[in-house]
Amino acid sequence: MEQIPRNSGFALPSAYLSSTTSSFADFLRAEAPDLLPSKRSAGMATSGTDLDAPHGTTIVAATFNGGVLIAGDRRATSGNLIATRDMDKVYVTDAYSAVGIAGTAGIALELVRLYTVELAHYEKIEGVSLSLDGKSNKLATMVRGNLDAAMAGLAVVPLFVGYDIEASDPKRAGRIVSFDVTGGRYEENAGFHSIGSGSVFAKSAMKKLYDPDADQDGAVRAAIESLYDAADDDTATGGPDVARKIYPSVVTVTAEHGAVQLPTEETSAIAEAVVADRAAQQDWRG
Repeated sequence: MEQIPRNSGFALPSAYLSSTTSSFADFLRAEAPDLLPSKRSAGMATSGTDLDAPHGTTIVAATFNGGVLIAGDRRATSGNLIATRDMDKVYVTDAYSAVGIAGTAGIALELVRLYTVELAHYEKIEGVSLSLDGKSNKLATMVRGNLDAAMAGLAVVPLFVGYDIEASDPKRAGRIVSFDVTGGRYEENAGFHSIGSGSVFAKSAMKKLYDPDADQDGAVRAAIESLYDAADDDTATGGPDVARKIYPSVVTVTAEHGAVQLPTEETSAIAEAVVADRAAQQDWRG
């Protein structure tokens, strides 16, 4: 195969071949700052255009015996309208972590994609993955970088979950970290948490349903029930849509399997069971 001469204009700049930073975001900041979500969102926020961008809600997370999970409904809203019914809001970000997103959907999606690349880049450069604290601190820094846009109404608030492979008790190694728009990082020690417009209702449900000794199946059932309760009172949260076959997204993180997105067949069976049980309760009440 004929080689392309290095002076032909097709060769990568030297910076792309000799980067010494383990942070992909720092590399972008130096070489292509316009590709950072914070720069793109700041441009939209100062453009003078009255944006009614789609927003995503609601996310719930819970620890269980041997792991942690994060789940989200599928609805995104634009003002009082449903922008999309089947948006994925929870993402596997590396082998032992996952993130759920709430807030301005487009910016949140860019942020979580960049964060996923950031974790992979660090592992390739350093030869080891970041610690769980390092991962959550890295995400806090990225959220802080979006502060200008957040102040203009384009806020992004993620929820982080991870399994701490260095924990002394493997049964309690699941961790949940929340953030505010300024990049504040908060360890959630209650064993569950929720963000988004339906979070008040989801957390209220989890207070009654949460069991720290539950197995994975029990924890998934409780999370889906809490999303059902949120959808019952919050119009921006979408409940299980049996007709369209749209069900909550769930990611579990355990020592044995790592971070895994549950298949639709599994989440749909649990969601339909929740709907059936609630319908039975209504029939009993008359």
